Amino acid sequence: MFRSRIRAALAMGALAVVATVTACSSGTGDDGAPADTADAAFPVSIEHIHGTTTIAEKPERIVTLGVTDADVVLALGVVPVANTGYKFYETGLGPWTDDYVGDAELTRIQSDSEPNLEQIAALAPDLIIGVSAGYDEATYEQLSEIAPTLSRPDGYAAYTVGREVATETIATALGDSERGAELNRKAADLLESTVAAHPEFAGKTGVAMLPYDGRYGAYLAGDARGAFLTSLGFSIPDAIARQDTGESFFVDVSQENVTMLDGDVILVLGNDPSVDITAGNPLFETLDAARNDAIITTTLDQRGAITYNTVLSVPYAVESLVPRLAEAVS
Repeated sequence: MFRSRIRAALAMGALAVVATVTACSSGTGDDGAPADTADAAFPVSIEHIHGTTTIAEKPERIVTLGVTDADVVLALGVVPVANTGYKFYETGLGPWTDDYVGDAELTRIQSDSEPNLEQIAALAPDLIIGVSAGYDEATYEQLSEIAPTLSRPDGYAAYTVGREVATETIATALGDSERGAELNRKAADLLESTVAAHPEFAGKTGVAMLPYDGRYGAYLAGDARGAFLTSLGFSIPDAIARQDTGESFFVDVSQENVTMLDGDVILVLGNDPSVDITAGNPLFETLDAARNDAIITTTLDQRGAITYNTVLSVPYAVESLVPRLAEAVS
């Protein structure tokens, strides 16, 4: 892992959680009528890396500190009173959230790891969600004084909670586990049908990489960006996969070692698809991917969609990026 600013440039991904749910209803209200499903789910207690958080009743004013957490909350029908997000989006939210946000007023919190506590307190939240955040225990304690705070599950590094578990955990916290399961099923079904429609991806190698400071960060299968390719049937090139020690989510590749990136597809995470990565390093011209015209530079939103890797962004990524991948391997 590199300097903190490089961590910030490369960070984010996903994996798993342990949630302990305590239901407090027999399914009927005080008057004997069926209770509201969401209300019946509370109180709920969820275990995480910083302890256990109990949510007494359905939250209404939610601050999402995790960079991708807002997507899940929005998919569950709630607009957060504030959110973080990746820096390449002004609001922290990608275009796949537009229909969910509508005309609602948004508040941006600039940092997920060192958030402005006064700003958060002024919003009077009743739940703070940091499943895909990087704050430490001391910050967690301060956040918990403001409102019940949900951190990432124990056993997982910051930014490595996967899409399925993040969705399940946040849905549980909002008292909507069934809807969370449905969102996960739809995303999984979409990826499964995409794989079936593109058998040409099977057995192919591909890597997603981000150029920075004259070097390249190649994402491993455990990261959201690497996972997008593997979920479609691609495998990470051996030269990159062999560097996976389990301690990082990417492999640092120097300019002189770009042959490590070679495969059937190289996905360059950029903001402008017209940028030619080979122009900055002539060694790229020696790669099979370059000779086969299979180096793809993403648009900003394509980059964002696979970086967020949420139940909302995956459909956007499939629709906009899969045709380019299919053309590259044809």
